[in-house]
Amino acid sequence: MELSRRRFLAGASAGLAGTTIGALGFGDVETAYAAAIRPFKLIGTTETRNTCTYCAVGCGIIMYSKGNLAKGDQADIIHIEGDVDHPTNRGTLCPKGAALLDMVHAETRLKYPMVRKPGSDMFEKVSWDAALDRIARLMKDDRDKNFIAKNGDGVTVNRWLTTGFLAASATTNETAWQTYKVVRSAGMLAFDNQARV
Repeated sequence: MELSRRRFLAGASAGLAGTTIGALGFGDVETAYAAAIRPFKLIGTTETRNTCTYCAVGCGIIMYSKGNLAKGDQADIIHIEGDVDHPTNRGTLCPKGAALLDMVHAETRLKYPMVRKPGSDMFEKVSWDAALDRIARLMKDDRDKNFIAKNGDGVTVNRWLTTGFLAASATTNETAWQTYKVVRSAGMLAFDNQARV
């Protein structure tokens, strides 16, 4: 069968008319298309900016959580992404940072302070106040016992050599300055930050 110009134009016009009618909503195309689109998952979430916890780079992240804290609901983090406004990473995340949501929901993640008492083989949950009081007490006792006020020549050195401090390198300049002043004023010489770990 030979296709004439007239028959070609008639077939093309019929095809164009059929697709136009479907595109204008006279068919089930729009219904099927709308059913295939899932709703945007971040609707009704709370956006919180934070810093990635994995390494010392300090990449910015945005965490999205559902749950109304004002009503006493438990907030559940449902999505984490890079912060495009953060100067360190500009919205990008490494593979570990991209998997932060898995870490947040991991059953093995430490969620509260724990202590293992001498002679015990198990860790016990303690309150934050108890944990901080214990750390302060142990540091004070160790400093009182091992503080060196003067060296062998009688020169004032004010050293505390038996305890060290590991700081976070992803902190702000102000926090880093305050940490440095507290550690040095206590006499600690063993002072390093996370960037070297």
